[in-house]
Amino acid sequence: MTIINLDVTLRDGGYRNNFGFSLEYVIRHAQASVAAGFDWVEIAYRGGSVRPIDPLGLTGRGDDDLIAAVAEAVGAEHVAMILHPKNITEGDLPAMYDAGARLVRVCVSPGQIDAAVATVEQARSLGFTVGANFTRASALAGPELVQMASTLSAAGADVIYLADSNGSLLPPKVAELIRHCRAAGSPAVGVHAHNNLGLALANSIAAVEAGATWADSSVLGMGKGPGNLVAEHWTPFLLRSGRADGLDLGSALQLARDLERAVPEATPALALPDVALGHFDLPVEARSAIDADDLRLVVQSARALCAS
Repeated sequence: MTIINLDVTLRDGGYRNNFGFSLEYVIRHAQASVAAGFDWVEIAYRGGSVRPIDPLGLTGRGDDDLIAAVAEAVGAEHVAMILHPKNITEGDLPAMYDAGARLVRVCVSPGQIDAAVATVEQARSLGFTVGANFTRASALAGPELVQMASTLSAAGADVIYLADSNGSLLPPKVAELIRHCRAAGSPAVGVHAHNNLGLALANSIAAVEAGATWADSSVLGMGKGPGNLVAEHWTPFLLRSGRADGLDLGSALQLARDLERAVPEATPALALPDVALGHFDLPVEARSAIDADDLRLVVQSARALCAS
């Protein structure tokens, strides 16, 4: 089965450089990403991420001018945005659509589902392809996930996305969560893997083998904390397993080389405290509470936070 691929470098990678990509680079990246065979390029948050960041760069704001420039360069059918319902007004979705975005993904947190439902319904009525992104999926139990997936699917979500925001999930658990979403009658299911434990590739493979048909990856793995599924690893897997339609490995590798040269913050790195965060299922924001030169103390602090 062919997988629908999203390049999330410009958005998730923005956590590495305060979303400070230049417009020239955003357009160049989007063009190269589409040429490499990605179905969608997620170019920005609309109105900021879950927590305020100052200064907030171009791909953290998602202004109409940015959307219009990318849509003109690559075609609206490749332009994706993501948002938190609390960060937008009623006029944002129509403006985004008019500017040229055609996929919008709505972040969904437990306890805030009503706002997500209203946002999904509005986006669907405007003609968007709509994703419902369940953040920190590691915290969701089966019955809760089934109920949320059913509710958002009924509201008009085309795809239910599971985001392993803390990078803590293991492949069998990922497969179980995907099966729960499918059992809820979701039209399609996607996976957004983080790489705290080096399992983003294994988790994404487990997801597609359990029935996921959408997947996120980022060039050089550039993303929040230790990063996301590495696009340059994901592409060969899809090609060799017959799940790719139009992906080109050479173009994907060249895009990685260009990003490496253009954006210093994209250089792959393993922040060792993030391994402890992933192991104890803690968010990257907890890093400041466990920071220490002695990594043994970091693990002890993470364990204490997890138990509190």
